[in-house]
Amino acid sequence: MTETFDIAIVGAGITGCAIARQLARFDLSICVVEAANDIALGASKANGGLVHAGYDPSPGTVKAQVNARGCELYGTWAQELGFLFCRTGSMVLGFNDEDRAQLEKLKNNGMANGVPELSIIGPDRIHELEPRASAEATCALWCPSTGFVDPFEVAIAALENAVANGVTFMRSAPVEAIEVAGGEATDRAARFTLATPAGDVHCRYLINAAGNGAADISHMAGAEEFQMVWRQGNIVVLDKEPRTLMPLYPVPTPVSKGVIVTGTVHGNTVITATAAVREPGDTQTYASDVNALLTGARKLVPDLDTRRVVRAFAGGRPVIKGTNDFFIGQSAVVPGLFQAAGIQSPGVASAPAIAERMEQVLRESGVALRERADWNPIRRAPDDFDRAPLARKEELIESDPAWGQIVCRCETVPEAEIVAAIRRRPGAVSVEGVKRRCRAGMGRCQSGFCQSRVVAILARELGCDPSEVLLEDTGSWLVEGPLKGVR
Repeated sequence: MTETFDIAIVGAGITGCAIARQLARFDLSICVVEAANDIALGASKANGGLVHAGYDPSPGTVKAQVNARGCELYGTWAQELGFLFCRTGSMVLGFNDEDRAQLEKLKNNGMANGVPELSIIGPDRIHELEPRASAEATCALWCPSTGFVDPFEVAIAALENAVANGVTFMRSAPVEAIEVAGGEATDRAARFTLATPAGDVHCRYLINAAGNGAADISHMAGAEEFQMVWRQGNIVVLDKEPRTLMPLYPVPTPVSKGVIVTGTVHGNTVITATAAVREPGDTQTYASDVNALLTGARKLVPDLDTRRVVRAFAGGRPVIKGTNDFFIGQSAVVPGLFQAAGIQSPGVASAPAIAERMEQVLRESGVALRERADWNPIRRAPDDFDRAPLARKEELIESDPAWGQIVCRCETVPEAEIVAAIRRRPGAVSVEGVKRRCRAGMGRCQSGFCQSRVVAILARELGCDPSEVLLEDTGSWLVEGPLKGVR
């Protein structure tokens, strides 16, 4: 690659994608460089999707400054980008006088952080708001602004909108080395050269949004030296409920919000998340962690049928050792390098505000940001056949019979919806990439029925043999040789 970009963003998690979308409105050439072969495969992947309101961070921290603002922005972002967002409100349940004292502290925190309409409520109001909440709860912090999203969908929607506005996306391009040239960061010449297997990337400014790899990127650029701690979390997904649960929290600990039970935008129930420091890269699920989740969930929702687990998974939060805060700003060591590091919880909730803050940091650093006349903030949501009204279903099938060919029975995903997921920009290039975009394989059977059909559709659309189709990243082949009976 010989083009010199104004800005390169390392990392296509929810933070990097949000920043790309925010900056796409300006007259800049931008490239998002991602080590994996798709969007949101790091910390954003192992996430419960909660849009925390902002009462938890300590006042004065960077987290506190961006959390409540990010939560506020989600309504606008959801409308513009066409992703699902449910602002249901939430409760932190207390069971004794000691818990009530902690709830008062959380309320004061939230008020200092700008969280609106917080109140301490009693048992009658608790069960009016969420009838399934534990009858043992004596008090709760009621927060109307909390909500939840699908974190994959947010990141994908943001990057699709950015790409539609001219941003370049490089996948399967892990940064192996960074060369920093002399001179001022404001020079028109490239100041940074990123060496990747997909080719070198030249840029004037560099934004480090590499999640758990942020310390490596900073080190390669000769900037701040810090160490990432892998705070691993296990998460459990339950089958769909007739009615979506409101997010219910326990009183938090110094290192975690505790075991949380919440609904999702697709109707499942999620129990999230444990917090244990483990070896970097550990994505194993642990029986002890899963049992702790199920026990904690039953304390909040005693009638929760924890036998209905459809999936357990794990990931690592990108925590900077020695601090529990976000690092957002220009490097004090390397001018022109901007850090968005340590974006642990509440990273999903904060993403729109982190992007807004990064724009402000760039302005204050002298980066010229001139808004483009042709910038379009709107991304039309792709058709979701399962959620579509009957009239729209009939219209789609009339336009293309493949809309009537159901591939994933659990989530009612037809062939045409899978094809659309592959053809989007940037589109799916793996079975899991399809799954994240249209939920084929997300249901009760976890792709037991549909995976072979998805493989065949990917092979056809990508112009490759089925044996070359990946489950996820490089080397994750699913089949060997021809598939019997697959056209």
